[in-house]
Amino acid sequence: MTLARDLMTPDPAYVTETQSVAHAARILRDLDIGSLPVCGDEELLRGVLTEHEIVTTCVADGADPNATRVGELACRAPATIGVDRDIREAIGMMQQRRIRTLHVVDGRRLVGVITLADVTRRLAEDSSGEDVAHGPAA
Repeated sequence: MTLARDLMTPDPAYVTETQSVAHAARILRDLDIGSLPVCGDEELLRGVLTEHEIVTTCVADGADPNATRVGELACRAPATIGVDRDIREAIGMMQQRRIRTLHVVDGRRLVGVITLADVTRRLAEDSSGEDVAHGPAA
């Protein structure tokens, strides 16, 4: 059985609620990613900030990204999965919710992320005859 911890990218970049949207946008650009987890004290996951929210809620409304705080825009219900959950559950959640990123938590502490690219890469690399999404081949 493959667990979320086996597939996740550990120690993901994140922002805090008090950082500026401009700072978050620079991280998104530099890492070439579309969303960032938002964490509070002790890396406790509080939400997620996406490029879409920056563009539609800050830039399109004429707000100053240097003065606007991440906490004003961040989604409060990020999709999460426990670090010791079966990867098939993660894949199912991603399919059902039509999302490309799943935040991996240990309790509420952010420990990693699983992206659609991670799942695809794992499926392509798997030469053992076991499909991560469906179990052993017949």
